[in-house]
Amino acid sequence: MKLYMIHCGFYDRDLCEGIYESHVNLFVAAASFDSAKTRVRENLEFQKKKMHIDGMQEVALVSGFNIQLTENLERPNETVLISHLHRDL
Repeated sequence: MKLYMIHCGFYDRDLCEGIYESHVNLFVAAASFDSAKTRVRENLEFQKKKMHIDGMQEVALVSGFNIQLTENLERPNETVLISHLHRDL
């Protein structure tokens, strides 16, 4: 499995009547670009916001460190992101 960052766009009708395109990056583990596209389209938030894919990147190496994914059998199909508020930085 490989890690993919998928840059998604959407129009939020609740914000300025949907005139501006908003964006979000979603992360997906998949075997290929094609399977990553399929998996992100299964994401409930992607469907709810009627998102589209603007771009995709495979994340293979960061700051000299290889990305190696290992399956967590206790938490299948979960995504956990640890965020820090910009005010805290």
